[in-house]
Amino acid sequence: MFHVMRKIFAVPLVGLLLAQPLLAQEEAPPSLMERGAQMFLDGLREEMAPALDDMAALLQEAGPAMQDFLKHMGPKLREVMTQVEDWSVYEAPEVLENGDIIIRRKPQDIPEEPTSPFAQDMPQIDL
Repeated sequence: MFHVMRKIFAVPLVGLLLAQPLLAQEEAPPSLMERGAQMFLDGLREEMAPALDDMAALLQEAGPAMQDFLKHMGPKLREVMTQVEDWSVYEAPEVLENGDIIIRRKPQDIPEEPTSPFAQDMPQIDL
């Protein structure tokens, strides 16, 4: 079995080793624009590294709790998602003092009834 595995890996490895010098000969030096873009991305990566490290640590801490939450609440959340057609008509969730969470519907704009132009000119009559 080892001999078969060695033959399977030997063919692609030889192909890669032979293709490497050909690729090196065809490469042109990067243009000024490519070098500038590379420098920009390198700088961005260096600036973002601490934030990404903090994010990874936070995800590592919160991961087990989130998995537990999704395990228990996932089916109910899925049910709510299927029942609500348009989330834009609701306000942000609000937590009450007793721990209840409510999601209020936004007030709907009710169009005013059109008034007659004659109603503005008519005097008020007391009965």
